[in-house]
Amino acid sequence: MAHYAFIDDNNIVTEVIVGKDENEGLINWEEYYGNFRKKRCLRTSFNTYGNKHLNNGTPFRKNYAGVGYTYDTRLDAFIPPKPYSSWVLDEETCIWQAPVPMPNDGSSYIWDEESTSWKNNNIN
Repeated sequence: MAHYAFIDDNNIVTEVIVGKDENEGLINWEEYYGNFRKKRCLRTSFNTYGNKHLNNGTPFRKNYAGVGYTYDTRLDAFIPPKPYSSWVLDEETCIWQAPVPMPNDGSSYIWDEESTSWKNNNIN
């Protein structure tokens, strides 16, 4: 089973479907599904996140596509929506990163965009 993402004219993912595996038949399934829907279609890997394959396989297009993700042609990657204006894209993983790392002290934190810092979220 393979997954395919449909991309609009702005390179935004509008839909993701389950389709035929790439090795089923002598057909280019991206082209087939794209022609059928009259939209650009690209394969995506359900097991890829942050440029790592969850089952130790080969990562594919950096991340599994989701509705609202952007397809970056230069990076050949699906990129999730930017969560905060101050965050920057790690082009190796195509995951957005806060400008400062979240503390790793066992507490729960939430991002505060106004101060561009992590705020302790523990309820006392």
